[in-house]
Order: sequence, then C-alpha cells, then structure tokens
Amino acid sequence: MWADTMKVFYSVSDIDVYFDLLFADDPERMAGLLRLKGKPVFINSINGSLAESDKSLVRINAWPTMLNRKTTEVAIADPSKEKIVSDLFSELKWTYQLVPDVPGMITPRVISMIVNEAYYTLEQEVSTKEEIDIAMKLGTNYPLGPFEWSEKIGLKNIYSLLNRLSLTEERYQPCELLKREAKLINP
Repeated sequence: MWADTMKVFYSVSDIDVYFDLLFADDPERMAGLLRLKGKPVFINSINGSLAESDKSLVRINAWPTMLNRKTTEVAIADPSKEKIVSDLFSELKWTYQLVPDVPGMITPRVISMIVNEAYYTLEQEVSTKEEIDIAMKLGTNYPLGPFEWSEKIGLKNIYSLLNRLSLTEERYQPCELLKREAKLINP
C-alpha cells in the first residue's frame, strides 16, 4: 500500500511494517510514527540520528537513486532491531548493510562531499558542469557525475546534509556557489 498523507498512513491497521520515505522530523509526524509502536517503522532520515529522534525507529538511506542500489544502508540504535531488519530484508530478497547511526550515514556523506568539491571546482572556473561530470564518470567509473547526482538527489538534500555536518566538522562547509544554487531552487 502507498500512502502519501499521514492520515491514510495511520488509518490502516493490518500492515506488518511501515516505511516512511517522505519522513520529516517534525513533532506531528514523530507523534504519529510513535503511535505505531509494536510494528517496525523504517524512516528515510539522512540528516539526523535515532538518538535525536527515537531509538525504536530504523533509518534507511532512501535518497533518490539510493534504493536502486544493490545494498541498502540501514542504521539502528536498538540492537534488538537487527533481527527485524534481517528478517524483513531476507523476505524482500534485498541486501542491506548496517551502518553507524550518525548523520549522513556513509554514501550520502561521500556523494555530498564529491558534489561540494565539484562546486568548488566550478566556482574557481576550472571547468564546466558538463566537463566535470564527464571527467568523474570516465576517471572514476561513477555511474553519474557530481552535478547529475545533485540533480537526481536534489541539491536541497545535499546542501542540507553538508550544512548539518558542518556544524561539527568544518570540512563539510558547503561551497558558496552550491549554497546559492540550493537557495535559488528552494528559497
């Protein structure tokens, strides 16, 4: 079943597991999710951690393009959730990797930094977006260039993660050009 409103999401009682791929860490949504205790709840939460929300939830990396990968990144804070994750992913015939419950997980951190560095390169007028994408695909065999990734994932998502990570680690400071473009897209 697909539900795009919280009202529908909570009105169904015969569901074994919930995936909130549109997760937003706001009080109303969290209150609704916490009413589902007893059922596994997976949330698409990249910027936060379960220590900041609720340890009964399970975080997955469901950024655009990430669910198409062979392996899904999963973070848990409660070790008892590992069996639930294992059983569910086995049933779905999906592969997963448990990752630390830290903001950014692994792949989003890496891709965000690649995009950020590409923006620094563009800002310094070393090359164009198209040339940087081609160079990264040919030179690293990545499926997408950094600007192609930023379009698919959403520059807002990348900027938001970099901004969050930069609060504790300066190396994640978003490039000014990236920041300006992200704000133009999402004022």
